[in-house]
Amino acid sequence: MEAQAAQLEAVRDSEERYQLATYKKMPIVAERGEGVWIYSSVGEKYLDLYGGHAVAGTGHSHPHVVAAIREQAGRLLFYSNLVYSQARARAAEKLVSIAPPELTKAFFCNSGTEANENAMRMARMATGRENIVSFSGGFHGRTADSISATFLGKYREIGKPHVPGHREAEWGDIDSVRGLADESVAGIMLEPIQSMAGVRMAEPEFYGELRTLCDERGIVLIYDEVQTGVGRTGEWFFAGSEAGAGVVPDIITLAKALGSGIPVGACLVNERVASHIKENDLGTTFGGGMIAMAAVTATLEAIENEGMLANVQTVEAYLSERLAEVPSVVRVRGRGFLLGLEFSEPAAPIHQALLEQKIITGTSSDPHVLRLLPPLCLKTAEIDFFIARLKEVVSRTAS
Repeated sequence: MEAQAAQLEAVRDSEERYQLATYKKMPIVAERGEGVWIYSSVGEKYLDLYGGHAVAGTGHSHPHVVAAIREQAGRLLFYSNLVYSQARARAAEKLVSIAPPELTKAFFCNSGTEANENAMRMARMATGRENIVSFSGGFHGRTADSISATFLGKYREIGKPHVPGHREAEWGDIDSVRGLADESVAGIMLEPIQSMAGVRMAEPEFYGELRTLCDERGIVLIYDEVQTGVGRTGEWFFAGSEAGAGVVPDIITLAKALGSGIPVGACLVNERVASHIKENDLGTTFGGGMIAMAAVTATLEAIENEGMLANVQTVEAYLSERLAEVPSVVRVRGRGFLLGLEFSEPAAPIHQALLEQKIITGTSSDPHVLRLLPPLCLKTAEIDFFIARLKEVVSRTAS
């Protein structure tokens, strides 16, 4: 134990000396990962139900993804979009092939916030308008335009001064949107499931009403699927799903699990929007780089070949059954492997106690909600492991 404590202290001291502060960190020196497990530098094994901010979709260091990255790295690490690339062509074709058929073009960038910035830019180009409507509780990233579209507590505060042209509608309230969506509005952007706000969904008819409103008023509808996309809800995308009344937006933004840990973002765009985009309207040095493109293709292949979408649906149903055995869980929010467990008591002590039991979960801006965003390869055996320890934890924290 003394050696473990000394090693953690040394790494922590080094990071805090040479890095700017970001998140409050867990007391883990992550050394390697496999599937749904993370191993520390001293050999401790953690069940990862958070996936490093929903990134580890295929599981940690999935062999197919690792092999694809290694192979590409041996051929060409990078060249920009000024040349054609077989790796980029394959990734774009594969991504468009799994998208709703209305979305026919892909744009690659480096992160979710960059995808959202470009989506808003495309909406403005397609309409000749400037304003963007987004929602209370929504989170869209930390760069200037994205954080200005974010209406979630402290995140909005740290984004000041805001980019002009952003309006806040009430989540799930179509009348609120109608009152804001005038002839100056270029786009309406939403997380179809608001993750950081506590995993909040609207009723299916709300998404349908948004689609109708946008069609009537010539507004571009943008789904920020940075967290919900790439299979996390048990379908490739929330767009087109029954939970969202089958609605397909004009643009979907993606990142997080898209590259299994390699930084990559993307926008999927329909022909209406794409027809307004000309050469040099959009640009990115690193977006569409060969390593990232190899990771995208391999990620989508791994999810497809191993039946991970069906696995998410099966394991979600099993988890919901098992959670009914935990009296402190008053509600389960969300879909698939983007779930919010609402507790009758504050969730922070439960989060901490689970970490002490070697289980990693996530908190949210709702103090009663614990978030689960595990890899899509999570199995029922790991659910049993989690439930057994959750029962122990809530019995202790409640006493």
